[in-house]
Amino acid sequence: MTVSTDPRARHARWVAPLCWTAVALEGFDLVVLGVVLPALLKDKAWGLDPNTASLISAVGLLGVAVGAFAIGPLSDLFGRRGMMLLTVTSFSVCTLLCAFANGPWLFGVLRFLAGLGLGGVLPTALALITEYARIGRGGSATTVLMTGYHVGAVLTALLGILVLQQFGWQWMFVIGAAPALVLVPLMMKFLPESKALERAKEARRNRNPLGVLFRHGYGRATIAFWVTSFMGLLLVYGLNTWLPQIMRAAGYELGAALALLLVLNVGAVLGLLVGGRVADRIGYRRSSIVWFAAAAVFLALLSIKLPGASVYAGVLLAGIFTFSSQVLVYVYIARVYPAEARGTGLGAASGIGRFGAMSGPLVTGLLLSAGLAYPWGFYLFAVVAVIGALAIAVVNRDPAPDAPADSPAPDAVPAPES
Repeated sequence: MTVSTDPRARHARWVAPLCWTAVALEGFDLVVLGVVLPALLKDKAWGLDPNTASLISAVGLLGVAVGAFAIGPLSDLFGRRGMMLLTVTSFSVCTLLCAFANGPWLFGVLRFLAGLGLGGVLPTALALITEYARIGRGGSATTVLMTGYHVGAVLTALLGILVLQQFGWQWMFVIGAAPALVLVPLMMKFLPESKALERAKEARRNRNPLGVLFRHGYGRATIAFWVTSFMGLLLVYGLNTWLPQIMRAAGYELGAALALLLVLNVGAVLGLLVGGRVADRIGYRRSSIVWFAAAAVFLALLSIKLPGASVYAGVLLAGIFTFSSQVLVYVYIARVYPAEARGTGLGAASGIGRFGAMSGPLVTGLLLSAGLAYPWGFYLFAVVAVIGALAIAVVNRDPAPDAPADSPAPDAVPAPES
């Protein structure tokens, strides 16, 4: 029996758990500010008000967007492994420093800096997972990776219950940074570089990864992916932020409204597990369209006050299709762009999507202030999902020639002449 001496082959099994853990830490960041804000607002020394708190939240998301735009191209130019180490180290250090911030302005700066690193985690992890997934399992490998995002969010909420009252809000950031003490050394030892990227760099040393997004017929697909990503993350953040309040406006009790938020996120995890397998069978473009279209149907259905337990079924189905729609788009993006621009394509889509993430809570909050969130909020979400489906439908690219071998072909669209 021949034993491979290539460290990439020997360490390939480490890619999934290491990237999953990094994405789970991004999930921590999704929730941690909301967990600690009540304590920060009570801290008279900080003088924090809701408007400043909202600004801090927006600044953090802006940092994530900038980081996604910057780290994606850098991972294509200098390697995925090094960028993953840089992003995890930088956001962990900044997260730790948040525990020692003495006021809202320093805290906001640190949240922005942490966001720069966090923004680079997802595109880099998605590119690595794509390139190391087992044949025929590319979709499910990516969607399983994204369950880390939701697991991290749920664990942070649970930690808040256990930690805040006894130890104070600062310990949430200490705990959030602590995993890097184990994760970074493990990545240094076991995380391999992308073999596909190395081959692409050798073949095309002077190729600008940013330029690839708009050359050789990729421009139409790039714009379509950006539109879809904006819509996809608008749905995720709009629903996660305001669903309980919308359901309260619809007449549901507070306990039921909070339970519906939990059901929505349970649906998100189920949708990720099911959606990846479906994508591997019917194709990434087709499954993305179907998922966005189904999300539109079930979001519109929530505009009707459903009786008894049926409302939980409706919210579960909305979660299954809404939250995993954008992840299926990431799977598709990772196969459309060639290896030397894969991180750039994923980073740009993720970065544009973050502006949708900022818009979702803002627009929904305006509807709530105007007393229109129910039922018009769900109508708005349904229209957003329809736009996402239409945008992905106009993508006009086959998988790239050097895409992983598990790229399905049943829904391929002939690529234009370059």
